Amino acid sequence: MGYYLTTAIAYPNGAIHIGHAYEYIAADTIARFKRLDNHDVFFCTGTDEHGLKMLQAANKLGITPKELADDNAKNFRDTQLALGSTFDRFIRTTDDDHYTASQAIWRKLEEAGDIYLDTYSGWYSVRDEAFYTDDETEVVDGVRLSKETRTEVTWTEEESYFFRLSKYQDKLLELYKNHPEFIGPDSRRNEIASFVSSGLKDLSVSRTTFDWGVPVPGNDKHVMYVWIDALTNYITAAGFPDDDEKFAKWWPADVHIIGKDIIRFHSVYWPAFLMSAGIELPGRVHAHGFLFNSGEKMSKSVGNVVDPLDLVDAFGLDTLRFFLFREFSYGHDGSYTKDSIITRKNSDLANEYGNLAQRSLSMIQKNCDAQVPQPGELSEADEKLLALARAVPETARRHVDTQALHLYVEACWKVLSEANRYFSAQEPWKLKKTDPDRMATVLWVTIEVVRIISILIQPVMPDSAGKILDLLGVPEGVGEAGAKVLPTAVDSGSGAEAMGAVSAGAGIGVAAGAAYASAALAPNVAEAAADGIAAAEADPRSFAAVEFPLEPGTPLPKPEPVFPKFVEETE
Repeated sequence: MGYYLTTAIAYPNGAIHIGHAYEYIAADTIARFKRLDNHDVFFCTGTDEHGLKMLQAANKLGITPKELADDNAKNFRDTQLALGSTFDRFIRTTDDDHYTASQAIWRKLEEAGDIYLDTYSGWYSVRDEAFYTDDETEVVDGVRLSKETRTEVTWTEEESYFFRLSKYQDKLLELYKNHPEFIGPDSRRNEIASFVSSGLKDLSVSRTTFDWGVPVPGNDKHVMYVWIDALTNYITAAGFPDDDEKFAKWWPADVHIIGKDIIRFHSVYWPAFLMSAGIELPGRVHAHGFLFNSGEKMSKSVGNVVDPLDLVDAFGLDTLRFFLFREFSYGHDGSYTKDSIITRKNSDLANEYGNLAQRSLSMIQKNCDAQVPQPGELSEADEKLLALARAVPETARRHVDTQALHLYVEACWKVLSEANRYFSAQEPWKLKKTDPDRMATVLWVTIEVVRIISILIQPVMPDSAGKILDLLGVPEGVGEAGAKVLPTAVDSGSGAEAMGAVSAGAGIGVAAGAAYASAALAPNVAEAAADGIAAAEADPRSFAAVEFPLEPGTPLPKPEPVFPKFVEETE
């Protein structure tokens, strides 16, 4: 099996906003991280193009729903690419193979005896594509709204097929109890368990009042309820139902990355559909929170909806990507302002990261013949800082596997903070006169720590971290900051296991194999490199390369600032 992750598929009836970007960048960060950690990765995203919302939006514009879907799906795809997304498939629910998959799973639900024909009457929200009971709605100023989402609902009566959702209530509660990791973060699992415990009713799963959707097999008068259609995209992309080899490799998905507003569909309906169809459940559903603009929920009526590409133009793509996981606890709501972005850019990026690299490399340029310096015997302070940096990969893996992306970034920045304190305390600018050898050691330790963190932070800031690695003389390799699966990628296992599958000479181009893996600096590295240099295959910027230190004597280019401070233009 490979590592398979997905985003929710967006409803392309409007413009893309920062909330979409938050999810796309998170999923891309995870995909890049896994690729750099030697996993074979499949990353799927796309658009959900059926349903009454799309039909109504198209009618207002005087075009067909397919024309609207074509235009907006292209916008969503292009914006994802502009945000640095490295998806492997951009699926559209109007794709032919998705129609095949949707009708195939419907038949499986029928075969299980879980589909029956009846009449639906109740409150329906077009915006949510969801049904609500009387006690889930209330009248406000003469308009009936969903209590949960505050969207308008209308009374609907029509012939409908139903799914026996009530049959799966106990099985779902058992799933949440026995596999608490299935829903993240924990607060979301508690909400869903409470909802299911209150009692599940059978679910209307077809519509007859419009025809923009996947036809129900054997009854073209009905189209499928949009959530059966939409959720099935995850198995369509994995090869269901016709490509058994592909499906065996990629399914079950490791994680669905979604927003908290659609957690019920993904953690109640979706596992119930899969249980009925006899298909294995995904490993995890993780629901992130909402982003607020200066504390206010973004809406067209308020006029505070933000185009993520405007933020990219103003602050830079890597700054935006970094900010989203440095400023907020991923999984919870967060509020941002322009000033908060500027503060992170100037403080964390320009000062703490960029300035550390610039100061140390500038000293090397002037005092060490523009080459990686030759370190001497390491002091306790040197060893402590290096050990701190070398421990980050395992910490980062643990956090990324639970989608705690803010803690992954925080772990990297803790090391950079320590490196800055170390650099200031060691005062290499004074040592160049009193103890040049010690100066060389301090500079080597500093840039070695910067190298390790730069490798590890590539999934968040692929371009900027790459520029720092260029300045450190680290060859580019072939992984493109996690955009591509490495040639050595393995199908399964944890990050640590995956690294073990890489030849011990994984740091080719970083330490020229074993040339500088001296026992004094890293005995385990020296031993591994000596055993495996002939088979060295891995990318020098992969996580496997963390264990292979910079080689003294490597020529370094003239340092240039990577993170210039943001200065607001004045008229």
